[in-house]
Amino acid sequence: MPDSAVLDIMTPSVGGQGAPDPLSMRLGTLPQGGATTAARADALARLRAMGLPRPRDEYWRYTDPAPFTDATVAAQAVDPAAGDPPLFSDVDRLRIVFLDGRFDAAASDDLTLSGISILPLSQAQAEAGHWIAGAYGRLEAAGQSPVPRPFAALNTAAATDGVVIHVTGRAAKPVQILYRRADAAADVVCHHVLRLDPGAELTLLESGLVGARGNLVIEADLATGARLHHIAALRAGHPRVSLTHLFARLGEGALLKSFSLSVDGAHMRSEAVIDMAADDAVAHVAGAMLGDGRQVHHDDTVFITHAGLRGESRQVFKKVLKNGATGVFQGKILVRPGAQKTDGYQISQALLLDEASQFLAKPELEIYADDVKCSHGSTTGAIDETALFYLRSRGVPRERAVVLLVLSFLADALAEIDDEGLRERIAERLEDWLNTRPAAVG
Repeated sequence: MPDSAVLDIMTPSVGGQGAPDPLSMRLGTLPQGGATTAARADALARLRAMGLPRPRDEYWRYTDPAPFTDATVAAQAVDPAAGDPPLFSDVDRLRIVFLDGRFDAAASDDLTLSGISILPLSQAQAEAGHWIAGAYGRLEAAGQSPVPRPFAALNTAAATDGVVIHVTGRAAKPVQILYRRADAAADVVCHHVLRLDPGAELTLLESGLVGARGNLVIEADLATGARLHHIAALRAGHPRVSLTHLFARLGEGALLKSFSLSVDGAHMRSEAVIDMAADDAVAHVAGAMLGDGRQVHHDDTVFITHAGLRGESRQVFKKVLKNGATGVFQGKILVRPGAQKTDGYQISQALLLDEASQFLAKPELEIYADDVKCSHGSTTGAIDETALFYLRSRGVPRERAVVLLVLSFLADALAEIDDEGLRERIAERLEDWLNTRPAAVG
């Protein structure tokens, strides 16, 4: 399929002449993708039917969709001295590098790894008979009900690249998707597809600075007994607009653990749509977020569906907010008829370090089975003055005491990372960041 081929995104006018509508302006020119062309066309049709979200839409009441719908993105200075984030630099892993949303072969490691096969999306979709033809966009399309997710459909239609990973056994080491940026106005749309065979296991790391604006989708299909550990620490120290989506389907006895770390960032929204389709599946979704400044807005939206017996799900989100930062959590547990013995737990908590910041929460349970254990909770509060006094009375300076209390507050979310080494590394990086920016927590 030639690169110059495009999908038809024009809306006929009354006079019969093609005229771009606002959605077409947002999409621009969409390249066809060989094996993914049909899925892209289907996503575009679905997107046209649902339209882009508006502030009055139920799941966009707390987050203004305008920065994501604008036809262009404001240029932001690129700091060439910033380099790659050091979070996973000393981890033995395989790196897959994307520069401004396109696979960078020269900067990436050799993609050969025991127990796994890896191809860039741009290459996989060009191969005749590749399994991506039946997988690309499938979980995203299924995840559009009962809540529409227009920006995920936009991603499926418009993605310029991504990575396709097939895990056949236990991956010999973690795989890291590393995002780099060179274009000051990079508007990145990447789509990653993961297939884990029965009993397969993978640790997937994401880090880096995606772009001035980013729209990322991961589709993860876990077969019987498969295990996926996902840790995303997308660099957000500079003002940035970002949307991330995780669509996952869990087979019998499969396990998914996904953890996200966010520091600042101008306008960020992370969505997770998990379908626990079979018996004895386990899904844990967690996040830790620190925000300083009125420009910071971070939204975690999670929808977990229990359809099998004895499913276990956890949603654990902690946000630390200061100087007018805003945190949002929208979480739902849906238990379908027959999904007996479901164990679903949801907690969202915010630590407000001043009176100017705010936390908006919308926890939901929708249960159609009678033998279940489901609960949710949400709290918002300030630093525990008794604990602060206790630490200071023992000679701990105030700034250090606050750092220790913030780390203690975030501990439950970090505990959702199974790998002890990675968990300790992230905790150390968080502590380093807090110690170098005492004004952010003091």
